[in-house]
Amino acid sequence: VQLVESGGGLVQAGGSLRLSCAASGRTVVSYALGWFRQAPGKEREFVAVISWSGISTDYADSVKGRFTISRDNAKNTVHLQMISLKPEDTAVYYCAAAPRLSGYKDEYRYWGQGTQVTVSS
Repeated sequence: VQLVESGGGLVQAGGSLRLSCAASGRTVVSYALGWFRQAPGKEREFVAVISWSGISTDYADSVKGRFTISRDNAKNTVHLQMISLKPEDTAVYYCAAAPRLSGYKDEYRYWGQGTQVTVSS
């Protein structure tokens, strides 16, 4: 499974961004797909995850109500719609694939290279 993120950039506080992750590999549709982020000097943290079917999702408390994860299995893509962005959302955002719905990064087998999101105050 290969994962390639896109859509990062610089945005002002209160603004919006939509991240995308293109997945390739025959078995990708059977994986849960998640987003993590890592700010400078901090641990990589869970942001959101969606099940292979798209029916189940989970979010970190810090992003609930502001971020929405979705996936299109026909196009092998997962998206993260982010609104009401805050400076503390600034980080490199990573797409990842896991065998099941999980918020634990150690359960994720495949990772993308990441895309930078910078929110200015």
